[in-house]
Amino acid sequence: MDVTSASQPSFEAGALQRGATTSDNSLEKATGGFSTDFETFLKMLTTQLRNQDPLNPIESSDFAVQLATFSTVEQQVLTNDLLTDLGARIGAQGLSQVSGWIGMEALSELPVTFSGEPVSLLATVDPQAEAAEIVATNAQGIIVNRQPIPTTSGQVLWAGLDPIGLPLAHGDYALSVHSLVNDDIIARHNARVPSRIVEAQFEAGEAVLLLESGQRISPDQVLGLRPSSQ
Repeated sequence: MDVTSASQPSFEAGALQRGATTSDNSLEKATGGFSTDFETFLKMLTTQLRNQDPLNPIESSDFAVQLATFSTVEQQVLTNDLLTDLGARIGAQGLSQVSGWIGMEALSELPVTFSGEPVSLLATVDPQAEAAEIVATNAQGIIVNRQPIPTTSGQVLWAGLDPIGLPLAHGDYALSVHSLVNDDIIARHNARVPSRIVEAQFEAGEAVLLLESGQRISPDQVLGLRPSSQ
């Protein structure tokens, strides 16, 4: 089945509405805090006037400077809150868009989680290649497997076997496709592996996708989508 484009025509807006409500409440609290702080500032200013030295009164220009300073800080904090609110709204909108991807298979260039069963992947082979192979490296960056594959791009199965034909240890492996001419590498491409999306989350102002393999990716890492075979 062909991999389709990563954009979907219909999205859910519930997350956006919830994010907007939360942001509005936060903004109201911030505004109320400013009012309280300003009242406190006025009380302090009044106390300062009552207790000033009659022989050395505070200059009116000093009051103006204090008021201007407070106003500047107030406006800066309000601006920061508004920017945070805007970021939350944008992030919530992104989450509502990718929520339609849940249950679909995402194609991405990630290490595979090997559990003893062959792994299906898409291999890209250079048209000039005379031979091609999948090269697997473990978490330490050590090559643990080389598997010959056809010299045409397409779907292949990576068996995950060591040099004597036994399954590799369970774990994560980075897979790359090497195109060869006279045993020389002319091109390297990361293997693209499909994995089903099981959940979409909102973290640190950004949408995050949780894959069935347990891996977490951003929507930008999704190279394609297709209906799940499960």
